[in-house]
Amino acid sequence: VQLVESGGGLAQPGGSLRLACAASGFTISTYPMSWARQAPGEGLEWISTVYTIGNSPFYADSVKGRFTISRDNAKNTVTLQMNSLKPEDTAQYYCVRGTPIDNDSRGQGTQVTVSS
Repeated sequence: VQLVESGGGLAQPGGSLRLACAASGFTISTYPMSWARQAPGEGLEWISTVYTIGNSPFYADSVKGRFTISRDNAKNTVTLQMNSLKPEDTAQYYCVRGTPIDNDSRGQGTQVTVSS
């Protein structure tokens, strides 16, 4: 199982970034997939989960209305579109296989910095 995040970088407040998670060693279509983030000195914050079927995606209140999670089963990738970025969105962002309460693999992360 391998998860590789990309797309992080520096953005200005109000700007956008699109994170991608390339999965290998398994098929994402059979798993819920999540994004989590960790700011310096803070704990892990679960920000979004996309399920296999049925349920609508989960979004933390801190990102609801600004971030959109999606999956491309054909490309075995999960993306996180981040709009209206705020300085408090600065963190290391991780792609995770599973949900906040049932997960087993995490990528190395990609850094997002929001600053003017």
